[in-house]
Amino acid sequence: MNDFAFYFDLGWKHIISANALDHQLFILALSAVYLLGNWKQVLVLVTAFTIGHSLTLALSTYDVIRVSNSWVEFLIPLTIVITALLNFSRKDFTAKSLRLNYFLALLFGLIHGLGFANTIRFMLAKKQSIALPLFSFNVGLEVGQIIVVALILLISFLLVNKAGLQRKWWVWGISTLAIIIAANICIDRWPL
Repeated sequence: MNDFAFYFDLGWKHIISANALDHQLFILALSAVYLLGNWKQVLVLVTAFTIGHSLTLALSTYDVIRVSNSWVEFLIPLTIVITALLNFSRKDFTAKSLRLNYFLALLFGLIHGLGFANTIRFMLAKKQSIALPLFSFNVGLEVGQIIVVALILLISFLLVNKAGLQRKWWVWGISTLAIIIAANICIDRWPL
């Protein structure tokens, strides 16, 4: 049980800690187009992200895939910029028009998973099974993401549903904030 708690805590902190700004910004940009009534869609969305994240963690741990750390650290904030920019192209916010977000969450989850892959690879003993550590880490990751999304949806509920802010201004404001911060991170992490 100690292993479960240890890796759960790692997954949890991977999203919740102050050092997890890039993951928090990605979740913010990805979920900015949703409102509290869409909570089921957002739950599927963050689960798609976790699936992509865990897939590359597993592949990287088994040395099936390796990507230069400098490129991964650059690509992570780039996924935020792309996701936030796509939010400006939304004509409406229907479930059908937001289907692309599930693909983005899965695809960009693959990239984000590479960011932690080197760390977890060194933590596991050579002959240790990765099943429990990976499961525990992903449960912690999922719980952290759900808390971040719940806060975002609560704030959107208060501003859009209660205070009367137009939904597009909420989406555009959050997306602009994410672009500005993530673009600066991209510049700082430029790999060449």
